[in-house]
Amino acid sequence: MASAFLRALSSLADRHLLPIWLKSLALTLLVFAVLAGAGWYGLSALIDRLWPNDGLGDAVAVLVVVLAGWLLWRILALAVLQFFADEVVLAVESRDYPEMAARARKLGLHEEGLKAVAGAGRALLYNLIALPIALVLAVTGVGAPLVFLAVNAVLLGRELQDMVWLRHRPSPDSPPPLSGVERLLLGGVIAVLLTVPVANFVAPFLGAACAVHLIHRKGRSLA
Repeated sequence: MASAFLRALSSLADRHLLPIWLKSLALTLLVFAVLAGAGWYGLSALIDRLWPNDGLGDAVAVLVVVLAGWLLWRILALAVLQFFADEVVLAVESRDYPEMAARARKLGLHEEGLKAVAGAGRALLYNLIALPIALVLAVTGVGAPLVFLAVNAVLLGRELQDMVWLRHRPSPDSPPPLSGVERLLLGGVIAVLLTVPVANFVAPFLGAACAVHLIHRKGRSLA
C-alpha cells in the first residue's frame, strides 16, 4: 500500500494527468458552488418566511450549507471523477503499465455516467443512514467523525477499485482483485485526505492512481 501510494503521488505530476485533474477540479468546484449558492438562497428564504427575523435565515443557512458541504464534497468529487475515470486510469496505465492500457475496455460516456450516478447515490444513502448514529455519538467528540470515516472508507475502497477493475475484468462475475482489507485501507487513506483542506482537491485523483498501482502490481504478483 505504501509503495502504491508513493507511486500515485508521482503520477500526479505527469503531464498527461495534470490537465485531467485540473478540468475535473474545475467542474467539481463549479458544481459545488452552484449547489451551495442555491442551497443557501433557498434555505435562507424558507427560514425567513417561517420565522421572520433579520439575519436569522442567513446565519442558519450558512451553517447548514457549511455542514452539508463538508459531508457532500467527497460524494461530489468522486462522482465528477467518475466521468473522467477512463482518462485518469489510461494516463497512469500508459506511463507505468502500457501492456494493460492496450487491453483495457473503454466504458463509454453512458456507462461512465450511470456508474457516477449510482456511486453518488450509494454514497449519499450510506452517509444519510450513518447520520443518526453520528449525531448520537457527537457528544463523544470523536464518535461522529469516526462513523463517517468508516462508512466512506468502505464506499471509497469499492468505487476506486471499480474504476480500474471494470476495465480489465475477464467477465462480470470475476472476483475483485483486492481483498476487503486492501479496499478498506485504500478507502480509509483517501477518506482521511478528503477531510484535509487543500489535500481534498487531489485526494480522489490520488486514490484512482493508487488503485491502478495496487491492482496491476497485484495482478503481476499472481501471474
